[in-house]
Amino acid sequence: MNYLKIKKNTDFQKIFNRGKRVFSPCITLLYFPSKELHMGLAVSKKHGKAVKRNRIKRLLRAVFSANCHKLNGGYSVILIPKTAESYSYKQFEKSLLICFKKVSECAKS
Repeated sequence: MNYLKIKKNTDFQKIFNRGKRVFSPCITLLYFPSKELHMGLAVSKKHGKAVKRNRIKRLLRAVFSANCHKLNGGYSVILIPKTAESYSYKQFEKSLLICFKKVSECAKS
């Protein structure tokens, strides 16, 4: 299953204002129901310079694309990493799966 990218500022603002938040140790996930699966990233300058921010974005994209089939239904999702000294694929994957589990639990109730 593939996903579409969120690019427009209006789409980001809609999710930030009306979306629900789910927290995990390394990631905050904002989600809003949608017809298809959309994903955007919000990595601020507090994470470091451009090289470090781009590495974080690459890791998040890789983790999301590998695990997006586990998210049932169509959602617009924004991933916000929490600041840490080091970032790894395994940490992001574990946190993302926790977030997906919480989203699916909220959708059932």
